[in-house]
Amino acid sequence: MTLEEYKKEFSEDDAVGWLSIDKEFERLYPNQEPKHYAPAISYMLGGESPLDGVSIYDSTKQTEHFHFITYGFSELYYDEQKIEGEFSKWGFELTFRLKPLAEDNGNPTWAVALLQNIAKYVFSSGKWFEEFHYMPANGPIKLESDTDITAIVFVADPEIEKKQTPHGEVSFLQIVGITSAEYNDILENRKTIEEIVDKLKENNPLLITDLARTE
Repeated sequence: MTLEEYKKEFSEDDAVGWLSIDKEFERLYPNQEPKHYAPAISYMLGGESPLDGVSIYDSTKQTEHFHFITYGFSELYYDEQKIEGEFSKWGFELTFRLKPLAEDNGNPTWAVALLQNIAKYVFSSGKWFEEFHYMPANGPIKLESDTDITAIVFVADPEIEKKQTPHGEVSFLQIVGITSAEYNDILENRKTIEEIVDKLKENNPLLITDLARTE
C-alpha cells in the first residue's frame, strides 16, 4: 500500500491496525459484541499495562470456550511512518482459548492479566514470540489455584491465518497451557513442542486450555 492509498483509505482518527484485527474476529463471530478489557491508564500515559485492550468472544466450536484477542503487540493506530513495514510492530497478536471456570463467573480477568504480563515481558525485554516458542508461568497459570497448568506454548491460532495489514505482517499466536510434566519433557529434551502440540490436538484440535487437565 502506497502512502497515497493509505491517506485515501484512512483518516488520522482511524485505528488502522485495530480494524484489521476486528475484521478477522467479525468473520469468526458475526454480530457478536465481545467483552472488552482496557487498562484504566494507557501505557503511553504512564500506565503499567502495555496492551491497549483484550477482547473476549464466546465460541461454541468444539466445546464452549472463551476466545481472547490482544490489541497492542502490533501497530494499532494511523501512522504514515509505519506503512509498508515487513512486520507490524512486534508482528503478532496473541489469542487464547479457555474452557470457562465456574469460579470466574464469566469474567476471566486473571487471563487478561496473564496476557498483559506476557506483554510486559515483550515490551521490557525486546524479545518477541514465534510459533513453537514456550515460557514457564513460574507457578500455576492462574495464580493461587491448584491447576497443574504451569507453562505455555505458542502456536498459530487454528482459525486465523497471518495477515498482511497496511502496517506489515501480523501473525495470530495462540497461547496454550501445558502441564508441569509436559514442560519438563520440553526442558529435558524428551519431547519437542511440536510433538506435545500434535498429541494435544488429537482430542482438542482447537487447543483449548482446560485448567482441570492433568495428563
